[in-house]
Amino acid sequence: MNNYYSQPEYYYPRWITSSLVQASQDHPIVVLSGARQVGKSTLLLNADPFRQWRWLNMDDYDVLRQARLHPETLWAGADRLVIDEVQKAPEILPAIKQVVDMHPGRYRFVLSGSANLLLMKQVSESLAGRAVYFILRSMALGEIHRTTPPKILSQALAADWPEEGSLVESPPDPAPLILCGLMPALIQLNSPQAWLRWWEGYVATYLERDLRQLSQIDSLVDFRRLMELVALRSAQLLNQSEIGRDAGLSQPTVHRYLNLLETTHLFTRLPVYTANRSSRLVMAPKAFWSDPGLAAYLSGYYDLEDLQRGREFGALFESLVYHHLRLQADLLTPAARLYTWRKRSGGEVDFVVEHGRRLLAVEVKRTARPRFADTAGLQAFLAAYPGARGLLIHGGGEIRRLAQDILAVPWTVLTG
Repeated sequence: MNNYYSQPEYYYPRWITSSLVQASQDHPIVVLSGARQVGKSTLLLNADPFRQWRWLNMDDYDVLRQARLHPETLWAGADRLVIDEVQKAPEILPAIKQVVDMHPGRYRFVLSGSANLLLMKQVSESLAGRAVYFILRSMALGEIHRTTPPKILSQALAADWPEEGSLVESPPDPAPLILCGLMPALIQLNSPQAWLRWWEGYVATYLERDLRQLSQIDSLVDFRRLMELVALRSAQLLNQSEIGRDAGLSQPTVHRYLNLLETTHLFTRLPVYTANRSSRLVMAPKAFWSDPGLAAYLSGYYDLEDLQRGREFGALFESLVYHHLRLQADLLTPAARLYTWRKRSGGEVDFVVEHGRRLLAVEVKRTARPRFADTAGLQAFLAAYPGARGLLIHGGGEIRRLAQDILAVPWTVLTG
């Protein structure tokens, strides 16, 4: 694992920090959400200026009681506040709305939580027009290496292609990174056994604590089974009827469970890009987990050899690429939107990045030697959407133009 992770230190700066700081200067309320253990509290406790703000945590029962009974007293004597786990006390949101409306420009709040607050109706209604939203995801490889964010996504969208050539060193085997995952707590763990124990505890905590706080679940065993079945479909089209049949669950139950996984930032349904209405598209979304390590663990991959031989290895590699593509998309202003694309006639690409009027199609191949034949899906998309560009992410070390508007780059160019 030393090929990936530098020596552990207390705080690893996150790429999203500068955007958070700028937003907190421009807007009265910044909402930062993300899955448990992705490092929200660590970021806000260590990054300037937030570490100098008053800190309140709704995990503290006394603070929670105060928030529910007398929320306005929380900011007595302070006008800069970080409120963590805010989803546990949505009652304070009207009071926050009132104080920022009564004193324009004076108060600044950062509200943090492990649930997707934008999907919680009470939150989105209370903060409409006053808040900007960010998601902190598990770490990028570049954040672990303490490098600046790569620019390949913004360059590709602008057709500002990097020079052709080869990397000094070939990209390493991605399998250890996939098996371990990219959660901050994993940086200091150096063996597959330690990674597995951590993921075991993470899933158990989610099922036994976080999930119970959000919704009534009839059977945690059934919910865990659904998680495993969905993990085996990572980076594949999501068929809820098939999952319900395999799990022995009704369609409404499957739908509700998937919504809960999305609300807690553990899972994403990637929608289909549909701007061209004349195309007959397959409309099923693709399934992705918040961290490739979580997907590998839930899929039953507990050692490197099994993973490298497993039929899901290609899909998990695609999940690793998706994670870093999503991180880069989040850094654009506004954040770029991600989709998948598949025609009934056979043309498909793994990802579509939309930023304003610019479109970038992205195809992922594990091959170390990308060929023109690997661009068939990209060519189909570019034919359907003139002006779009294509990016082929591969497992080799070469940066090479495969067509006028298609560039092949190693996967590590994306990760930083």
